[in-house]
Amino acid sequence: MELLKIEHLSKVYGKGENQVVALDDVSLTIEKGEFTAIIGASGSGKSTLLHMIGGVDIPTSGKVYLDGQDVYAQNNEKLAIFRRRQVGLIYQFHNLIPTLNVVENIMLPVLMDRRKVNQGRLTELLELLGLSQRKEHLPNQLSGGQQQRVSVGRALMNAPAVLLADEPTGSLDSKNGHEIINLLKLSNRKYGQTLIVVTHDEEIALQADRIIGISDGRVTRDERMMQS
Repeated sequence: MELLKIEHLSKVYGKGENQVVALDDVSLTIEKGEFTAIIGASGSGKSTLLHMIGGVDIPTSGKVYLDGQDVYAQNNEKLAIFRRRQVGLIYQFHNLIPTLNVVENIMLPVLMDRRKVNQGRLTELLELLGLSQRKEHLPNQLSGGQQQRVSVGRALMNAPAVLLADEPTGSLDSKNGHEIINLLKLSNRKYGQTLIVVTHDEEIALQADRIIGISDGRVTRDERMMQS
């Protein structure tokens, strides 16, 4: 079942001699529950593509449909709500609120919408992420790997339609990086979560159901993997 549809997506920054084409007429679809890795060199456009999918940046032209909804047909207020409810974003740097503890950071997307927290889901996520004994800790009391686990929990709290991770292991050592990828794969299987990971790490990419390669803003590779 198709979850994401991208039609002739382009993004241009600057004008004249300073113009940079970050995305150039990209079209693709992603199925519900699929784990897709987007790979490419630095500056290839892979992070720009992720941001366009997540409603973080406005395309110059083209369309993005998520679960049949035209993402950029919404006004700014509705787009902000869409990002909180339908998209889970995980970045290389954890972007946690330093004055909020683990539970408060994870609950943040729900609280921003002034909605009631699903305590059962919160408890389940804390256990899944191995944070049950750290839930009152502030970010500066956590290791880098634990902080990224909080970021994963925050992204999953609203049960979004798609989980987007931009170099989620980039600031972690090998052990913590493997643990984070395994957690993302677990959420993909346990919750049927559609997962899109931007990475330069071929080892991570090879664990995906599908690899999309980006170069100079264009799709140069689209390969479905045979997983054992």
